[in-house]
Amino acid sequence: MKPVEVKNKKSLILRLLKTILEFYPVMFPVVIACIIFNAAISSIPAVFMQNIIALVETNWKTGDWNGVGGKILSFVGILAVFYVLSLASGIAYNQMMAIINQGTLKKLRVKMFNKMQTLPIKYVDTHNHGDVMSHYTNDIDTLRQMISQSFPQLLVSSITVITVFSIMVYYCLWLTIVVVLGVVAMLFVTKRVGGGSAKYFIKQQKALGQMEGFIEEMMHGQKVIKVFCHEEESKEAFDSINESLFEDSRKANRYANILGPILNNIGNVLYVIVAITGGILLISNAPNLSLSGLAMGISIVVPFLNMTKQFVGNINQVSHQINAVVMGIAGAQRIFNLIDEEPEQEEGYVTLVNVHEVDGKLIECEERTGIWAWKHPHSSDGSVTYTKVTGDVRLFDVDFAYEPGKTILHDVSLYAKPGQKVAFVGATGAGKTTITNLLNRFYDIADGKIRYDGININKIRKSDLRRAIGMVLQETNLFTGTVMDNIRYGKLDATDEECIRAATLVGADDFIRRLPEGYHTMLTENGANLSQGQRQLISIARAAVADPPVMILDEATSSIDTRTEAIVQRGMDALMEGRTVFVIAHRLSTVKNANVIIVLEKGRIIERGDHEELLAKKGQYYQLYTGAFELE
Repeated sequence: MKPVEVKNKKSLILRLLKTILEFYPVMFPVVIACIIFNAAISSIPAVFMQNIIALVETNWKTGDWNGVGGKILSFVGILAVFYVLSLASGIAYNQMMAIINQGTLKKLRVKMFNKMQTLPIKYVDTHNHGDVMSHYTNDIDTLRQMISQSFPQLLVSSITVITVFSIMVYYCLWLTIVVVLGVVAMLFVTKRVGGGSAKYFIKQQKALGQMEGFIEEMMHGQKVIKVFCHEEESKEAFDSINESLFEDSRKANRYANILGPILNNIGNVLYVIVAITGGILLISNAPNLSLSGLAMGISIVVPFLNMTKQFVGNINQVSHQINAVVMGIAGAQRIFNLIDEEPEQEEGYVTLVNVHEVDGKLIECEERTGIWAWKHPHSSDGSVTYTKVTGDVRLFDVDFAYEPGKTILHDVSLYAKPGQKVAFVGATGAGKTTITNLLNRFYDIADGKIRYDGININKIRKSDLRRAIGMVLQETNLFTGTVMDNIRYGKLDATDEECIRAATLVGADDFIRRLPEGYHTMLTENGANLSQGQRQLISIARAAVADPPVMILDEATSSIDTRTEAIVQRGMDALMEGRTVFVIAHRLSTVKNANVIIVLEKGRIIERGDHEELLAKKGQYYQLYTGAFELE
């Protein structure tokens, strides 16, 4: 699992705010305005209190109480109006914030999922699936808390602190200095304690992703665990991961739980110090040194005490949100890391089109004619040529390495003429599956060339290349949906009749019609209610309905029982008729009728020929076939 390193928190927060503003260009500024208005209103009571106390204090000295009640009522009335406006803006911004919060998360999930569809197979092969899943769960949840709670609270607290501080400076500079010294002490403690907390909260976030990945892996391999009686070892491994999560969470929350009481007590001590300082200033008749020009009196000290509590309280709120912000930033970093992943590069410009033949010429058309052609535009003169798709595939001096310096294929050259069946034979790791990955351009070759109907596949748009190459994997993948939906996955615009015809071709129609709802039977959990052979038959029908000129079969019948294999093999023979077929062979009995058998060893072709030729050579294929040593 890759560690999350938050390099630039400020730029990350700015990017998140910019993203929200991009999603909600009008609503978000309105919410910000409402929050600022609310925060400003929360500071006003101190001003009204000072005016009311000053009014009472002045009239107490003169003994003239005429009109005092009316003035106090007018102050209270104005304050009530402000509170009503504050209530209205509070309700408005909370409603809008709910829309912004959930809407932003929805759009980010869409962005992540859309980006995943553009990523190369290498990303899927090199990333833990559970960790990727945690982007959609843990990371999104921490972001939800930050957007819905931490951001608004931080903005409210920041505006309140600025407003209250300005009023305090206006009323009394001496008391303001005392409060500032207390806040400096609070910030020092927050930095020391909160920094440790933030570090462990980020570790907690990573540990959560690791645990989710482990649980997903264990769920996927539950049968294997039980077959090999590995339950106790799995428990121990989970306990170890869970213990790491517990330790990181304990340390993070220990720091966080210490911070609150310390800051509260500093705030209480500061309140007492301000009260004592105010009393001393009152008794000594010290100059106020304020911008207001008001003399030091009860009307200054009492509101100042309330403002001190409010000021410290909001500083406390800011410190309490630090952990949520740090976790949210870590989550945002992981989310943006996925969104920023380099997509699969597409430099192809040759496309696959439907054509019909008129007097030997290929004419492009919209309707499906059963004849495909490669549409090849030429930038040199602006002309366009059409090459009929026949399924001629050739590799010339191909080298390939998944990692630099670790070459998997060495100088591989082979050709498959239209309609030929080419089989790859060799031990595990010999490079059989790698060749098929290169044909589909799941990975790009390091050196050499691959041509499809004479066209370099680097020039062919990847989506069109993959439409022209069908694939049946040894491990079946069925999706949640009906049987018909899963067959139609091979060709989304296929009619029901085409799907049934494909199922009949591969011998799947009989068992499908005996399912509870036939072709409309719902499949879940990768078709867990079907046998392995039935799942494989559906995946073969899925490839058949796509009707590609080239097929890759990763020993599609290896997990099917003997009786079912005979049925499938007849369907496969019909499916392979007239197509170029590449077969990855695990059982040599399935490749006897191949036109060409390629024997691979450590990424090199060591033998090639048909079954009879290779047996006559009495080389490695002969030894494999006669059982002199095992294939795998």
